[in-house]
Amino acid sequence: MSGLVRNTTGGAHIEIEGPAQAVTQFLEAMERHPPPRARMTSIRVSERPTLGRKGFHIQPSDAGDTRSALIPADIATCTECLADIAEPRNRRYRYPFTNCTACGPRFSIVEDLPYDRGNTTMRDFIMCSACQAEYDDPRDRRFHAQPNACPQCGPRLSYVGGTRAAAKDHEALVRAAELLRAGGILALKGLGGFHLMVDARDEAAVARLRRRKGREAKPLAIMAPNLAAAEELCSLSSAERHFLCSPEAPIVLLHRHPRASIAHAVAPGNPYLGVMLPYTPLHHLLLGQLNFPVVATSGNRSEEPMCFENEVALVALDGIADGFLLHDRPIARPVDDSIVQVVLDEAMVLRRSRGYVPLPIELPLPASRVLGYGGHLKATISFSLGRNAFISQHLGNLESAESLEAYQQTLGDLPRLYGQPPVRGVCDLHPDYASTRKAEAANDRLFKVQHHVAHVLSVMAEHQLTGPVLGVSWDGSGYGPDGTVWGGEFLAVSGTSYSRVAHLRPFSLPGGEAAVREPRRSALGMLFEVFGSQGLTMAGLPPLTSFEEMDLRVLGRALERGVNTPRTTSCGRLFDGLSSLLGLRQTARFEGEAAMNLEFALPEHEVPDAYPFQLEEEGSGLVLNWEPMLRTMLVDIEGSADRRLMAARIHNTMVAMIVAVVCRRPEDTLILSGGCFQNRYLLAHTVKALRDSGRRVFWNQSTPVNDGGISLGQVMAAALGQAESGAVAHGLVAQPDYVDGASLERRRPLTTVATESGGMPCA
Repeated sequence: MSGLVRNTTGGAHIEIEGPAQAVTQFLEAMERHPPPRARMTSIRVSERPTLGRKGFHIQPSDAGDTRSALIPADIATCTECLADIAEPRNRRYRYPFTNCTACGPRFSIVEDLPYDRGNTTMRDFIMCSACQAEYDDPRDRRFHAQPNACPQCGPRLSYVGGTRAAAKDHEALVRAAELLRAGGILALKGLGGFHLMVDARDEAAVARLRRRKGREAKPLAIMAPNLAAAEELCSLSSAERHFLCSPEAPIVLLHRHPRASIAHAVAPGNPYLGVMLPYTPLHHLLLGQLNFPVVATSGNRSEEPMCFENEVALVALDGIADGFLLHDRPIARPVDDSIVQVVLDEAMVLRRSRGYVPLPIELPLPASRVLGYGGHLKATISFSLGRNAFISQHLGNLESAESLEAYQQTLGDLPRLYGQPPVRGVCDLHPDYASTRKAEAANDRLFKVQHHVAHVLSVMAEHQLTGPVLGVSWDGSGYGPDGTVWGGEFLAVSGTSYSRVAHLRPFSLPGGEAAVREPRRSALGMLFEVFGSQGLTMAGLPPLTSFEEMDLRVLGRALERGVNTPRTTSCGRLFDGLSSLLGLRQTARFEGEAAMNLEFALPEHEVPDAYPFQLEEEGSGLVLNWEPMLRTMLVDIEGSADRRLMAARIHNTMVAMIVAVVCRRPEDTLILSGGCFQNRYLLAHTVKALRDSGRRVFWNQSTPVNDGGISLGQVMAAALGQAESGAVAHGLVAQPDYVDGASLERRRPLTTVATESGGMPCA
C-alpha cells in the first residue's frame, strides 16, 4: 500500500492506494483501532483513480477555509513518558516537559488551526536533530507530536524567590521542593496556569495560604504523589479510581478517611477531599521529591482569574507566594483543573476544563454558528458549528474587572480558532448579568433564554434529547419572567416552548442578595411566610438568636412592608434556611456552604421517613408547600431531636416532592439539573425513586449541573428554534399558562403527603 496524509482544518486527509482487500482492512482498522486519544467523529470515503505512488508520505498541512477539525484537549503524562523521565540513561531523564502523541499539552498551547507546531506556543523551540528524527519517524511514538522537546531544545525551568540567586532546570526543582518542605508557599507554573502550593499536612502553612489568598473557608484541592498516597487519605470506589487515573486527570471529590493526615484547614468541616494526581512530568518530578500531598489551588487571589503568564504572576502573586517555579513555554490560554464527583457509579463533571475542553458535545440538532454567553457565576461560553457545541474552559465568577477581561477574551477565542464568527447569540434573561450586558453590546441577532430552562436544555443537549421532557431545575437563583427569583422549578419543555407546571412555595428574602451570604435571612423569610411577624419572636431558634435585636427589628419591618424583600421559589435558599434553622450555618463564607453543611449532616445509615408537605393547585399548575415540613421541624427542634435525623428527613422530603409532581405529569422523560443536584444524596435518591416509578431520568454528567452548563443550554435553545421554524425563535417562549407564584389565595390543596423511603408510589 502507498499514499499520503496531511492535516487540514477540516480533519485528517488520507489517500491510500493498493489492493482492494488491503484498503478495506485499513479502513476497518482505522475505525476500530484508532490511535491513542484519537476521536473519530466521521469518516468520509470517496474513490479516485490510482496514481501509482510509491511509499507513504506526510504532506504539509492545508489551512483551508472550512474549519471543522477538533482541537485536542490537554492529556496527562502517559506511562511510557514517565518511564523516560525516571531512567538515568534516557536523554529525557528528569526533563519536566517530556511528552509524546499519547500525552502532553494541546489546547493550552494551540493558537490556530490546523494543529501543527507552527500554530502553537512551541513554534520558537526549534527541535534538535534527535527530536526531529523522532518527529519524522512513523515508527516512533513521538511521530508528529507537536510539543516534542528535550533538554537540548525545549522549554526550561527556573526558580526565583528569597535571597538566593535564581536557579535553573533541576536545581530549580530542588529549590521549590525545599521551600515546600520548610512550610513555604510555592507558585508553580503548570500546564494551563499557576498553582499555589503548600504542604497539605501543615496546619499553619495552609492557614497562611488562606489568609494571603483571601479564601476563608472554601475547600482547597490537594495533589497526592501517587494513587497509593491518595488511597491512604480517602476511600475510593473502582469508578473514582478510574477517573482519578484517567488521561483527563481531574480533581475527584473523595470521601476522606477520618484520620487522614491532612490539615483541617484544607477542607474545614467537609467529609470530602478534592484530590488529583500529578498530570505533567513537572508535577510528577516535584511530588516525587516531596513524597507528601500538597495543596494545589488556582494561582490567583480570590475572585480573580488564574494567572498564566510569568510577568503577570510575579506581580499578582507577590505577597502570596514565597517562591516561583517558572518555565518559558508560553500558555495560549488559562485552563483550570476540572472537577468530577461520582454518583451512582457515573461521573458528574462539576467543572469542565483541563482534559475535557475543547472536545465538543454533540447536539441532537444542528445549530449554525451560535454563541451562548452563559451566566454570571461559574461562567462558560459555548460556540456551535453544526452538531458540535464547543464549551469553553471554566472562567469563574464575573465579579471583577479582571474576570470580565478574561471572559471577553474567551468570547473571541473559540470562534476565532474555527474561523467562523458567530451569526447569532443567546444569553440569560437577567438584565444585570455581566454576560447579558456583553451579549447586548456585541450581538444584534440576540435572543434570551430563561435561566432554568437553559439548565434543562443543557441536559437535553448532552443526552441527545429533543423533547418533550419534564425538567426539575433546582438551584440558588435565576431571573423569572414574572419578576420573582426562580430556583425551585418544574418545566415542561416541548419544541420551542415551555410551561412552568410546578414550583416550590415562594417566600421573601429580606435584603435580597444579602441572603446568599447570610442563610439566616432565608430562615427569617420562611418564618415570616408561615407565621407572620410572630415567627420572628420564637424563642431559642438559632437564626433569631444570631441577630442583634436592632437588626432583627429592622428586617422584620422590611418584611412587613415588603421593602427590599424579593419573592423567591429558590430551592437553594430553602436549603439555606433549613440549614440555618438546624443551627448549622448562619453566615456563609462561600457560595452554597449552608446547603453543603446540611448535606454533610446526613447520618451514615439510611433514614426512611420524611416530613409532611402539601401539593396544591394554583391556576393550571402545582405548588409544593413546605409549610407542614417547617411546622413539624420546629416541633423536632423544640424537642431537641437529633439533627442528623432531621437532615435526613429534610432530604427525603425534597425527593418526595419531586416524585409527587412527576406522578401527576404525563412526561416519560425526566431531567434533573441545577446546582442543588450537586448534592449526592438528593440526586441519587431522586434518580432511584423516579426509576422505581418507571420513568427515564437524565442529568448532567459530561457537562456541569451548575451554572457552568448554562451556555450549552443556550446553544441548545437555538438548535430547537432552527429545527422548529428554520430560523431561530425568540428564545424558548413561555406558554401563557405558566404559574406566576404571586397569589396564595388561588391555591387549592390536593393532598398532604408524608412518605417513607424518600419517595412515593405513582397512583
